[in-house]
Amino acid sequence: MKKIGVIVGSLRKESFSKKLALNVMELFSDNFKTDLIEIGHLPFYNQDLDVEGNVDKAYTAFREQVKQYDGFLFVTPEYNRSLPAVLKNALDIGSRPKVDNVWDNKPAAIISQSPGGLAGFGANHHLRQTLTAINMPVVQHPEAYIGNVASLLDQAGKLSNDDSRAFLQTFVDAFEVLIKQVKTGQ
Repeated sequence: MKKIGVIVGSLRKESFSKKLALNVMELFSDNFKTDLIEIGHLPFYNQDLDVEGNVDKAYTAFREQVKQYDGFLFVTPEYNRSLPAVLKNALDIGSRPKVDNVWDNKPAAIISQSPGGLAGFGANHHLRQTLTAINMPVVQHPEAYIGNVASLLDQAGKLSNDDSRAFLQTFVDAFEVLIKQVKTGQ
């Protein structure tokens, strides 16, 4: 069974990203186990806190957690045409020092969302740039930009739009294929 870590780029208790992530987690096949990975507790990356023999305990625990997963789903809002600082911070912590990059060659998928029509396009592409820099193969097609997200969720936070659910299933299926390709080298 493959383990997928799900990382949400919003810390807000009722975040649309988290609600969307929980819905998408249900779409994975039985060969995959998904877990939410919390990132809000991580201190900002500071190389002074990452010195051999004196590494911040939160950094070490997070890196060890990331190592347990076969791939990662990132679900994020867009902040000022880019990804949220908390998400970038988690990526930086896991990728440092570069010779011990815990993200290396782990498949990734990105869903960006927004309550407006732009659907987090800037966040999605900035996140893609970062994932490329830390050597994470990313689902290329379909790309998942979810606009007007509030209208797709019911009062309980469940996806209420069948077309969106079908699209997200296609997205998850493509991610599962990427994971198999990366792990087998095909």
